[in-house]
Amino acid sequence: MRLWPKLPVTTQDVTITCYDDLGNPKTHGLEQRYVSPTTGICRKLVVQAIAPSGKFEVPISNHTNQASKIAIWLLANSPVRGWIILKWITVWLWFTLKLFWSVVWLLAQLFSPIDLADDTGEDTDLFNTGYYKSYARGFQGQLWAARSPMEHSSRIIEEGEMDVPTHTLYPRLLIIRDPFRNVWTPCTDRDIIIRTKFIAISFRALDAYTRGADDEAIQKAQFIEEVRAAVIEQKYNAYWLDLECIGETPSEKNLDLYCMADVYRGADLTLIMLGKSAAGEDECWRGWGQRVWTMPEALLSSRLCYKFRDREATTPLSLFELANLAYTNYDIEQAIINAYSGKDPLERLERLTLLKSAIWRRGTAALASGIAPPPPKLDMIGDSEKPVVSGAYKAERVYALMGFFEHRIQPNRSEDDLRALVRLSMANDNDRIAERMVSMLPSTITQTACWYSDDDIYRANLWDIVPEIQVAGVTENGALVVDGCRAASIRWKDFPEVAFVTTDSLRRTIIGFVPYLSWPTLIIGLGIFMMNRVGGITLIVIGIVLLIISPRLFVFSQSGRIVSAQPWFIGVKGVISIKEVESHLYGGARGHFPRMYFTPSGSQFSIPERGLDRGGSFRQYDYAKLADSGPDAGHIYTLIDTCSSTMYYFRAERPPTVCIFAGREGGLGRFVLCSERCGINELHKETVLRMPTEISQKMELCGWVALG
Repeated sequence: MRLWPKLPVTTQDVTITCYDDLGNPKTHGLEQRYVSPTTGICRKLVVQAIAPSGKFEVPISNHTNQASKIAIWLLANSPVRGWIILKWITVWLWFTLKLFWSVVWLLAQLFSPIDLADDTGEDTDLFNTGYYKSYARGFQGQLWAARSPMEHSSRIIEEGEMDVPTHTLYPRLLIIRDPFRNVWTPCTDRDIIIRTKFIAISFRALDAYTRGADDEAIQKAQFIEEVRAAVIEQKYNAYWLDLECIGETPSEKNLDLYCMADVYRGADLTLIMLGKSAAGEDECWRGWGQRVWTMPEALLSSRLCYKFRDREATTPLSLFELANLAYTNYDIEQAIINAYSGKDPLERLERLTLLKSAIWRRGTAALASGIAPPPPKLDMIGDSEKPVVSGAYKAERVYALMGFFEHRIQPNRSEDDLRALVRLSMANDNDRIAERMVSMLPSTITQTACWYSDDDIYRANLWDIVPEIQVAGVTENGALVVDGCRAASIRWKDFPEVAFVTTDSLRRTIIGFVPYLSWPTLIIGLGIFMMNRVGGITLIVIGIVLLIISPRLFVFSQSGRIVSAQPWFIGVKGVISIKEVESHLYGGARGHFPRMYFTPSGSQFSIPERGLDRGGSFRQYDYAKLADSGPDAGHIYTLIDTCSSTMYYFRAERPPTVCIFAGREGGLGRFVLCSERCGINELHKETVLRMPTEISQKMELCGWVALG
């Protein structure tokens, strides 16, 4: 279930200002808008619906060939049923007049020296362009952080931020003991540090001291003394402890955070300092294991040992033992342990995905004491009401995660998890984490940062997605700006007249031409009646008979199998049946060939057939109807794709007006359906459909778009 905040009570004076691609302002109300694919102008969205409600919803209508619609009505309604014969005759007469006008127009075209089609100044011919209607608006703002250094970024570069080589660093500072004087001294001399073997200390702050307590400094000093005693007991003369080794200035803190992974990789031994066992050993282990930094500290270490503060013994342990003692989500964390111990290697992206999932569940220093970590989804979008400890990094979890990546990012105190994750993804382009997330459909799509996903309704993993787009950057409010999109507009106001081609058939061609001979035969018969009554009557009778049977002949001429059609995405609010869709497309002539099909696996309502041939079951219509009458009533929509002749039922908060091809998975394309927010120049993900990849070639490339 996706939650949207309730709009405040507004008056007619509340307006939104948006700008077109030329920078011209346009002021309008709060109603949903879309950019016209033909004019590029922002317009009110009018939605055709099964059960219209509100001033922006209208009954379903179509612009298909009027003669075809009349002919189908004449065949579907018997003239012998009561008083309908009068209506039937009236409609039949109207159909014959349509045929007469077609003949007159054809003759005028043949004998007129002037091209009548050009007189109107408009192109009214129906033709197949081979492409969907394009999306006519792109991202126009500035990036907060850009992939390319050539692009302007509004991100504030903190003091001391610079490019630092990855995996070649040593700690900036070590605490080293002079064995002759038994004095511990901070050392920043690189030549000494790179030749010194040291122990890295992993601990939980709550086990060392109490924040804000009157004797906080005394507690820290006591903890440091215990650490030093344990280091000497292990026969080492140097250690790294963040209480003493994290710098005071912003540049020093950023550098220390950047090379945190190198500290634990470079240490000879990592000592886990736990709380007092009297409070419960399991509680000490669980508390340590729930912190963000303790997992990368353990996994990146070459050797591990642990010590309780109220015990003298220091005990070595393996990663497998650590998993049993400290981690609660055993299935995920055991897979990570197996990967880093070499027992069961994982593919790189799968391993990183599991690490992210494990780290995201853990608490950070940015959360005030006693505040439980919020759900990962909400935390990712930056909850402004979340209490934050002064001086802490809001994106601490991303910085803990980045130690496992080939390339890291410089910490920035002004960014949250969301923007830091995008920067990390851009720095490690081979992984393309952000690009893959765009193609996924999470169980919850949030109001902002709609591109982010922790799960997928279609049960695909992050590494199953092959992205077709590239992230260009991220905006200040966390919108993802992507390049290389193939996009198309979705038509909601009605069914258009669709240009199409059927299979070649000499019989249908001849039969389709016969109705147009009815009026010429009748007129010629009337013309020669005075000269040759028998011949005139014969032609008049033939003409009348042709007029009577012309509806059936006309419908049959259009009843072949569709081999190609003008690509259109057509939307309907509610659940519409295949039969009704076919009545609105191609003049409604179905014949012996189906014009539309259900998708076997393209949406969350899809139900595949179990027979020998792949296809979508008709039961998904009942499934979608049931959903539209339940809690999701009013949020179920139908998408009709004329290129692949396929129908999709889906759930969305608002009617999506733009379809973006973002990636491939499982033999199908991932198409992101978005609504438009012209006021902030962003698109919002409403749902994701799995459609044939080949239809993406019928979509035109567009410029940068922002998903926010």
